Amino acid sequence: MDIRAIVREALREDVPNGDITTNSIVPEEMKGKAVLLIKEDCVISGIMVFVAVFEELGGVDVQFNVNDGDLVPANTEAAYLKGSLRSILTGERTALNLLMHLSGIATLTHKFVEMVEGTGVKIVDTRKTTPLLRELEKKAVRDGGGYNHRFSLSDGVLIKDNHIAVAGSVSEAVRLAKKSAHHLLKVEVEVQKLYQIEEAIEAGADVIMLDNMEEEDIRRGIEIVRNRVPVEVSGGVNLENIKRIATYKPDFISIGKITHSARSIDMSLEVLASKKGK
Repeated sequence: MDIRAIVREALREDVPNGDITTNSIVPEEMKGKAVLLIKEDCVISGIMVFVAVFEELGGVDVQFNVNDGDLVPANTEAAYLKGSLRSILTGERTALNLLMHLSGIATLTHKFVEMVEGTGVKIVDTRKTTPLLRELEKKAVRDGGGYNHRFSLSDGVLIKDNHIAVAGSVSEAVRLAKKSAHHLLKVEVEVQKLYQIEEAIEAGADVIMLDNMEEEDIRRGIEIVRNRVPVEVSGGVNLENIKRIATYKPDFISIGKITHSARSIDMSLEVLASKKGK
């Protein structure tokens, strides 16, 4: 993961031709200190990219007293910055945006993980991520205690409804996938109807995904699959129903909203002191 490349593009977007306001008010030689304040309970994720923003701008030392994956209470002073005040103020929004967003993903993931604690069910993400931030967002899922599904379309076979429609049937889609896949590559089949489960398993599916089913069908589907192949539940899962769904004992529950709908965590960067010169 090239964090510096992500940071360069983010800064190019926010500071294409210099920070006009900061450069007008803050002398180039002015030094300062600032504190990163976490304003609500959260799980931290994104420290590396936060630090990389100020490394790219230069002249700022950043010291965190928390780590990725830590549960951090509200009003925590999570990091202290010291050095070029111009760099601190110029990088403030880019660094905060990334840290707030990634910590939001880690925090929401943690909430889902807590709900299934003790059941043996693994919470996994999806490919519903922000373009170019997928690796950071999937790391945030891990920081929150979750697991990663495939990273890209090149990482595994997942036969979805549109593939089945093109192939003509579940069996034909599995046959074609098995024909092309090497012997170490598992084939997962997404099913939306209970009758498709037997067809998928008989065709050689290695994993069954129960997609967007009603809860009763989820329960029945898991019973059909039980101890034959791993089973994943996806679609329509939320914090209100996940504990109930987990009692049906799927192996995995995949949740797109932990990456595409996580709310950013409230944080701020506050200047503490400044002085001209060295």
